Amino acid sequence: MGKELNHKLEYSTGRKLAAWAVHLFTASGIVAGFFAIVAIAEANFFLAFILLLVTTIIDGIDGTFARMVKTTEVLPNISGKTMDYVIDFATYAIIPAYLIYAATQGGISVTDGGEYLIPDYLREVTAVIILLISAIYYGKEGMVSEDYYFVGFPVLWNLVAFYLYYVFNLPPIWNFILVLVFGILHFVPIKFMYPSRTQKFQVLNIIVTILCIGSNFALLVVIEWDFSGVYLEIIARVVSILTLAYFGFLGIYHTYFDKETKGIA
Repeated sequence: MGKELNHKLEYSTGRKLAAWAVHLFTASGIVAGFFAIVAIAEANFFLAFILLLVTTIIDGIDGTFARMVKTTEVLPNISGKTMDYVIDFATYAIIPAYLIYAATQGGISVTDGGEYLIPDYLREVTAVIILLISAIYYGKEGMVSEDYYFVGFPVLWNLVAFYLYYVFNLPPIWNFILVLVFGILHFVPIKFMYPSRTQKFQVLNIIVTILCIGSNFALLVVIEWDFSGVYLEIIARVVSILTLAYFGFLGIYHTYFDKETKGIA
């Protein structure tokens, strides 16, 4: 009892406040996610994608902050990892599933002659596929390998939604086919990079991740704010696709060709 009490008292108020601040920062992701839902309900898909981008940035850096202030030691009764799982499932699966279900091509409403991102008769099926696959993937043992790779395509339906809406511009039926492809890839044992934790090529991986986020944000803004410079849109789209190709290539390379990483799961 005495040792436990001493352990609780050894951290200063400042350290505890810092740890609480990190947990609140992590929790703010669900707040941004909630207002993304509101934006989708109001057909403001631009704002919804901005808010989902905010949740991605929070998720990408909160772990670094947590390790810096040692939240698990300073506040042992609060599990940042559990919070992270709950928020991630909402922002990477549930909300993007709703976005893909509700979004229309180019933001033009169906009543004004627009089409849904997914064929109308397949929207419910698509939402069910995304949610069921994501839930099963989260429950799978070994979702992250010992050397910090996602085994199978990770639950990143926010990214899938963005590429369907802003980057590829495919007919609705092809968008549905891509959803099926990404759903299947969840269970194909390919090692996908975990940007903040994968050690191999870590600096390059982080640079490419920043380029991916930056080009996607630029593409979103250029399209939505109707910039006259067409070259900006082309450059942003090309960089966005190239970074996606890099992640795919790296997954295949680490799974089947790299002697240091293949076969470890």
